[in-house]
Amino acid sequence: MDSRIIAGIGRRSLIKAGVALGALPLAAPAIIEARGETPVKIGMIDPLTGVYSAFAQSEVQGAQYAVASLNKSGGILGRQIELLVEDSANDVGTGVQKARKLIDRDQVNAIFGDVNSAIAYALSQVTNEKKVLQIVPGGHTDPITGKDCKWNVFRICNTTTMDATAISGTLLEKFGKRWFFITPDYAYGHTLQAAFVKNLKAAGGEYEGDMLPLSTSDFSATLIKARAYKPQVLLNNMGGQAQINCMKQFIQFGMNKEMALGGALFELESILSVPPEARSGWWDMEWWWDQPGVPHVAEFVAGIKAATNKPASARHWFGFVAIHTVKIAAEKAKSLDAIKMAHALEDEVLPPEVALQPGKIAYRAGDHELMANIFTGEVHPAKGSNPASVFTTAKLVPGEKAAGPVADTGCHMTFPSA
Repeated sequence: MDSRIIAGIGRRSLIKAGVALGALPLAAPAIIEARGETPVKIGMIDPLTGVYSAFAQSEVQGAQYAVASLNKSGGILGRQIELLVEDSANDVGTGVQKARKLIDRDQVNAIFGDVNSAIAYALSQVTNEKKVLQIVPGGHTDPITGKDCKWNVFRICNTTTMDATAISGTLLEKFGKRWFFITPDYAYGHTLQAAFVKNLKAAGGEYEGDMLPLSTSDFSATLIKARAYKPQVLLNNMGGQAQINCMKQFIQFGMNKEMALGGALFELESILSVPPEARSGWWDMEWWWDQPGVPHVAEFVAGIKAATNKPASARHWFGFVAIHTVKIAAEKAKSLDAIKMAHALEDEVLPPEVALQPGKIAYRAGDHELMANIFTGEVHPAKGSNPASVFTTAKLVPGEKAAGPVADTGCHMTFPSA
């Protein structure tokens, strides 16, 4: 493979990300400039250290994979792409500082971030002030594309309302109306649990639960409380390493024999980090690799595997889509101007080779939320020879159905005049 194809994914970015693209060769940004090109610069801010690091690394790898492919075929507007990766360290202040550096010093044309919803929300204040296009690959809290939506911000992952709505009916039908929540005590957890509670109360259900710091590692007190409540289903809303620790302790306590398990997200990176007996429950996947007959999916899965030696996850897809979103916006607008790109993206349908799932997958004009399918189904120990065969899709829930109308989100979109 020609060493020029990954211009812009310099060693500095890969070292910062703490990830590698296997055998893919590297070319530093200086090589781009030596060819007389001005690169399209994209800043990516994610928590490459901390409890969400596995998710962040997958998002970065997905973006790097897209950059490599697009640079080989002409980049964006005929210019190579330079991806500048920064670690938010799962800290709002650090994330904001990195955003200002990328915008003011590096003059990026777009910003991606963050896995942590609170950081993604804080970044949106900066990018809106600076009039820079922001793509939120994987921060879920509702206000980002709800009551605090902004003309320059587009989101790939679902809102917490979408994720809760997609799986609530299944949990109610299969297990009953008495639930116990273990939820992270920050923006993502707050809006996710509120959405679940709304659905539960509408069905006449009841609940108890604990909201805990994302840094929690010992869940024994909460699990004892859950056992005493005798719920029909325990919803583990924690994420990353916190969710992994909670899952392991849930099994150690033998609670898998006493109650059902489920919730919004149990992501592939986390599933593969727990013992087989902890791979259970009914959950959402925001993208899933096993889609027989859907065009381009197998190609993407094979490409991610070759580039990273990992199975393709929703987080890889988020990063991949984010890069392609900038290309789609810039080439439709024939400009890297943020206002023009934002207008261009409204109601824009992703092509099949980017959507990688059936149906019409588009950024909704009213709130800039991607209306993608939600894969709902059951997590289980690996089936067959593929260690990533740990989830079976029961149904696809269309994004529009899970999201509800724009009027219900609280978003009122206002563009600047220039």
